[in-house]
Amino acid sequence: MLTRLANFSIAAIAFFAAAICHADKLLSYEFSTSSLSLSTTEGYYHLELLHEDAIRVDFMATLENRAPSRAISPNLSPTQAGFNEAGQQLVFGSNTLQAVIHSDPLSIKFLRDGELVLTETLNIQSDSGASSAVFSITDNEILMGGGSRVLGVDRRGHKLPLYNRAHYGFETHSEQMYYSLPLILSDKHYAILWDNPSSGWLDLDSSANNQLQFASDFGPASFVIIAGDSLQSLVRNYVKTTGYQPLPPRWSLGLYASRFGYHSEQEAREVVAAFKEQDFPLDAIVLDLYWFGKEMKGTMGNLEWDADNWPTPGKMISDFQDSGVNTVLITEPFILTSSSKWDSAVEAEALAVNHEGHPKTFDFYFGNTGLVDVFSDAGQNWFAQNYRRLASYGVAGWWGDLGEPEVHPEDSFHQVSDQLLPANSLHNAYGHQWANLLDETLRSEQPNQRPFIMMRAGYAGSQRFGLIPWTGDVNRSWGGLQSQVELSLQAGLQGLAYMHSDIGGFAGGEVFDPELYVRWFQYGVFQPVLRPHAQENIASEPVFHDADTQSLTRPYAKLRYRLLPYLYSLSYLNSTLGDPMMRPMSYLTNNQNDLLNTSQYLYGDAFLVHPIVEDGKRHAEINLPSGYYWYDFWSNDVYTGGQTIRYEAPISRLPLLVRGGSFVTMTREELANTAAYQGDELDIHFYFDANVSLSSGQIFEDDGQDPNSITNNSFELINLTVEHDGSVLRGAIISQGDGYQGMPDQRDLRIIIHGLSEAPTELLVNGSSQSIEFDGESQTLSFSLQHTLRTETQWKLKL
Repeated sequence: MLTRLANFSIAAIAFFAAAICHADKLLSYEFSTSSLSLSTTEGYYHLELLHEDAIRVDFMATLENRAPSRAISPNLSPTQAGFNEAGQQLVFGSNTLQAVIHSDPLSIKFLRDGELVLTETLNIQSDSGASSAVFSITDNEILMGGGSRVLGVDRRGHKLPLYNRAHYGFETHSEQMYYSLPLILSDKHYAILWDNPSSGWLDLDSSANNQLQFASDFGPASFVIIAGDSLQSLVRNYVKTTGYQPLPPRWSLGLYASRFGYHSEQEAREVVAAFKEQDFPLDAIVLDLYWFGKEMKGTMGNLEWDADNWPTPGKMISDFQDSGVNTVLITEPFILTSSSKWDSAVEAEALAVNHEGHPKTFDFYFGNTGLVDVFSDAGQNWFAQNYRRLASYGVAGWWGDLGEPEVHPEDSFHQVSDQLLPANSLHNAYGHQWANLLDETLRSEQPNQRPFIMMRAGYAGSQRFGLIPWTGDVNRSWGGLQSQVELSLQAGLQGLAYMHSDIGGFAGGEVFDPELYVRWFQYGVFQPVLRPHAQENIASEPVFHDADTQSLTRPYAKLRYRLLPYLYSLSYLNSTLGDPMMRPMSYLTNNQNDLLNTSQYLYGDAFLVHPIVEDGKRHAEINLPSGYYWYDFWSNDVYTGGQTIRYEAPISRLPLLVRGGSFVTMTREELANTAAYQGDELDIHFYFDANVSLSSGQIFEDDGQDPNSITNNSFELINLTVEHDGSVLRGAIISQGDGYQGMPDQRDLRIIIHGLSEAPTELLVNGSSQSIEFDGESQTLSFSLQHTLRTETQWKLKL
């Protein structure tokens, strides 16, 4: 490594002659294993190689301890860095990512594989508690990220606040929302994470001078440069840096009953019964704020069941669980002065305080309130005690709402270790810390089940606490639906793979629009979480709508469950690699136009989804990437890639295609809920493509709830491959893992091959001839195999 860095650093001197820099000079440096410390005339820099594709940089005006990072994963191991000095150049980093430091005047540039990735302009400031940094960017560079915004994929040209804030009833434009992130990803395949949770702003070249600037109102300058050789590898490297999302419980991929809100135990029981009566699958019921109070206002913070309306909550939850339905409870961090827990919170010193050190109180929509200090030991302990008590009822999931926080007075303070810090210095980390607290509490209290934590606000790296975000209080309108693909795609690139919407829309609307609901539900089946939710004036659940609406949505709900093996395997890939479920088309094409396109997207590596998001529209113009055949999922019709097709889309049909050369694994039978899932009878659909000589796929199976299944090898991972040479199609099925409790002794795998115009002359399975079924009309072939753990099956078709 050192030799290569030495050769590289000499070449870099001329390469960066035009860099923007200022009068700071290097005085001395110290290198050790994975870090490089610089003393300059204006302050101190600390560079750390986090892994081979990420370098962290801290700048301090005075020599002091570096601020701990809330974003960076604590599971990263120290990485041996390379270092070399050549003249006035220092080169630090790995073989793939290097920081090149010029000593006089001081400048730092970041290169990947010998090419300029980013040039820092070196007007880094860290004065009077505030900080900022400016980076140069190139002409026509596309800048993504900044968290949840509705601005189009390319956010360049905007100056945006870094401050989590609710945007009620948003539609097709929003510059400030629930989940901001100080993160920018470039289509040049690098990212900058400004690692500071303070309020501030992000300027994405609003002055059109090819400069990108981050600024924070509090805290030192700290940032991470991350690089990749593609958008996919960049996202993987970002998630590696900030932490992998744990596997969610399998039930979280099913259908939810949710609204604002269910008023009583009797109503909740009737809702669950209605799903069964109307033949809809159901895996969860979400209880909004009426579980702890009869009224919307004045009761938040009770954190106790309202005994009048919920007389037997433990039995209710147990009954639901017996029928395969999990209960999710809402909690908020606001403890109203009128709530039954106010005195307890004050006595425990669990609340954020004012200048005098007394609980800070303020008015907001739900009443006069204080805010739990999730940063203090006292606040964490008090909140955790309440969660442990409520978990004892058998609650399976938690919905943390209003966690921006929705109201967070600037003159309130939080206790962090031995420091009392102002609200704005920590604002954007509030939801992050809340999720961390809840994750740790649940893993201790319920060690044999995976936490389910749904929140709408967080920080960089919150995914490692299992946070499942949603896009917020979207308007119940076509404009609200139109923004959802962009929001989920952008979130997936920023490590938040489970970003999803309130299906049907949440806010507003006086009259039910069945077409809007159906189209949103169709899209919802192909977003990460299938959760209708809305204000109660219009039912959010499909079972309470007319027969036509039910007949149009029921098949899609059942399809979601038949796709469980495919969906769950996407969760596995996210938890091990960082790949999002919803992906821009450019993941396949590396094309700039496909990156900017939010009318269609990839769902995993097999599906191309084009939601219908306009009233009355009955067709879609779909761009098919070249190099593949594309199969209509519904009709099995085949299209050649490299063209735009007009796809007919009556109200019953979501435009949905499957990429040639891909696998889609489905259950053979319909399921009432995921508790009925066994994985013993699976249909493996393979979409043959003569352009694709080698295909691979995976099926991940475990018990759906063990939080340690991956680390303990308690799973079966079935690897699928197919290759062909024009005359013979060869397949292999090989599994790995140690298995899991409840795993079937063997699996009946039915292989279904699409796109064969003629019946093959022979099928050999492990060398022995086997019968096949061929349907000439649909051009599909099928045969069955018996599969057991750690076995290998080879099959061969003579075409």
